[in-house]
Amino acid sequence: MGSEMSSEKMKTAYVFPGQGAQKPGMARDIYDAFPRVREMYSRANDILGFSITDIMFGEDEDALRQTKVTQPAVFLHSVGCAAVVKDFHPDMVAGHSLGEFSALVAAGAMSFEDGLRLVSARAFAMQKACEKTPSTMAAIINLPDEKVEEICGGIDGVVVPANFNSPGQVVISGSLEAVQAACKVCVEAGAKRALPLKVGGAFHSPFMEPAGKELAEAIKATRIVEPVCPVYQNVDAKPHTSPDEIKENLLMQLTSPVRWTAIVANMCADGAVRFVELGPGEVLRGLIKRCTKEYEFPLLEMTPEGYTLSE
Repeated sequence: MGSEMSSEKMKTAYVFPGQGAQKPGMARDIYDAFPRVREMYSRANDILGFSITDIMFGEDEDALRQTKVTQPAVFLHSVGCAAVVKDFHPDMVAGHSLGEFSALVAAGAMSFEDGLRLVSARAFAMQKACEKTPSTMAAIINLPDEKVEEICGGIDGVVVPANFNSPGQVVISGSLEAVQAACKVCVEAGAKRALPLKVGGAFHSPFMEPAGKELAEAIKATRIVEPVCPVYQNVDAKPHTSPDEIKENLLMQLTSPVRWTAIVANMCADGAVRFVELGPGEVLRGLIKRCTKEYEFPLLEMTPEGYTLSE
């Protein structure tokens, strides 16, 4: 792989996970190791108006699972990691759903404080939308993307593809009845499994329209500048550096599917051969492995000066 590719094209992509990657005790290691992270998290507690670090570092999974807590917590872990990577010079970045905000902050498109305020506003708006109408999501395993889309289109009620995560893994989103009906048809059509997800509602579906409208004004008012590298955004899987385009795509993100499979393919086509996941867990690493064999995953090694990438 590497020997056939010129050094100019060997690029490192930094990727950032979304909701679902959280775990009790998250980010405690970087908090203890780096004063810069402690200062960031202290500011976060002030901005949010509650001690999110107490929840992140605690053992109460139910408290951590609340959308209004989960999203800022995952964001904080991700941007905290990015802040202490030595010689952080990304060639490209992307984030899965919520992770797109982490990616934008890491790439310098928006400030840490503005990113956190947007993430918090997003989380509260989504939680309100979830409480307004009962809805859910499910993962369809080992069925072509096109077939899942076709099945969703033929179901009575609201159900849509929400996350194109990797070849053979699509998450669908919608009303309880429509998702259940779609799962049944998908299994009958040959899906290996149809797994209901433990989520608060139907993310990336029409049920998020109230949240999108509520968040729109906050996004429009946020200062976004040109990032230091292309940001591959969820709505079209394409690289963006224009602040206006980035903002427009963020406005559509809540009700549009996450096109992660296409994002990974486009990053690879643009020269990415190394992927580094910043944040809790290794969810994206698993998805990227299913998308392409042409990759490397350097390990993050903690030193007193910060994270370094192993060769």
